[in-house]
Amino acid sequence: MDMESYLVPGEYGEAELVEKRSRFIGQVWRVETEEEARERVEQVRKKYHDARHHCWCYLLREGGVLRYSDDGEPQGTAGQPMLNVFQKEGVANAVCVVTRYFGGILLGAGGLTRAYGSTAKLALDGAGLCRMRLWASLLVSCPYGLYERMRLLVEKSGGAVENADFGADVALTVLLPAQDVEAFREQVTELSAGAVEVLVEEETFRPGPP
Repeated sequence: MDMESYLVPGEYGEAELVEKRSRFIGQVWRVETEEEARERVEQVRKKYHDARHHCWCYLLREGGVLRYSDDGEPQGTAGQPMLNVFQKEGVANAVCVVTRYFGGILLGAGGLTRAYGSTAKLALDGAGLCRMRLWASLLVSCPYGLYERMRLLVEKSGGAVENADFGADVALTVLLPAQDVEAFREQVTELSAGAVEVLVEEETFRPGPP
């Protein structure tokens, strides 16, 4: 994970798992601060106030913060396995809360570890991943005949077409990692025999395709 780019949850994610009548509800958010992470945990406590356990973990890139809680479950069976999911995927700036409604059947340490880890993973899958990095927003106006090939070139370059405006030509708004703009520009010049120009509108540090 280099300094210039890192993975974060794409959006809010939620998942449910039922294991021997115990109900596990996992939720994942992208957060920037500890305060924000703790607010999310409190929010969940209020929402599911009748549940027995609200186990949580969060990871923040700034300062390398890692925190987790088993919230009354046997030590090492909840917060840590949840945290492991995010570390394994290389995800930062995330908070995950797994709420458990006890179903009357004991799961044992192994069962709990699996259930909390799996619920966290399912919630993260639901959120999807984005890559935080410096992205360039480009304007590319190309003739209709080149549109399909241009779209493929953008994908091949690790970018995404954010918008296509079909007028006299196709005006594409393209999101591309800032470091790849020059290489992309050269390929566009080659593809269009110099007829298509690539204009950089702005560069911002933001989430984009993983």
